[in-house]
Amino acid sequence: MNQKNGKNSLGLDKCFEEAENPIELFKKWFSKAKETEINDPNALALATSDKHNQPSVRMVLLKGLSEKGFVFFTNFNSRKGTDLKSNQKASMCFHWKSLRRQVRIIGTVEEVDVKEADDYFYSRPYKNKIGAWASLQSEILDKRENFINKIKEIELKFPENKKVPRPPHWSGWRVKPEEIEFWLDGEGRIHERLNYKITNGKWTKNLLYP
Repeated sequence: MNQKNGKNSLGLDKCFEEAENPIELFKKWFSKAKETEINDPNALALATSDKHNQPSVRMVLLKGLSEKGFVFFTNFNSRKGTDLKSNQKASMCFHWKSLRRQVRIIGTVEEVDVKEADDYFYSRPYKNKIGAWASLQSEILDKRENFINKIKEIELKFPENKKVPRPPHWSGWRVKPEEIEFWLDGEGRIHERLNYKITNGKWTKNLLYP
């Protein structure tokens, strides 16, 4: 690695390293975040857009990471699920305040395969599995009591000592990255930004002005 005074050859802080593959760099930043973030280092803001180009953003949890992309799970009938079924583009943003770092991801989505969805669903706590059945996510709820009663009904249907099947409307999306930006906070808002884009299966990187 060509570094001078703690900087790499692009003039960036050494935390950016000299990685040619942004997935590998993300794994290192994510590993560091797991050491420093108090809660949910895998939390991210997920932005989607519906068929009318109305954007929507919410927090979700990263539950899978590979060269293929970034995976999260959800009710496919929820607002984000409906958005992604009609518009397969999405953006993610991780912000790790303890490290003063941020990673932004832009790409398209694909549904994970049945095995991946099953494996994750069956690894979840019992209450989480019941909630996946009981919640009509994003639909109007006239009163909380109705939801609580629905949970009790599902618990009777699927007792804790029996296997709770994965609901047909519950699965995972994988965001396949086309662009990944790494951001480091700088004094006087002179931030450091390194952006990767993929073309024909090959990543290229450039510095961005803060």
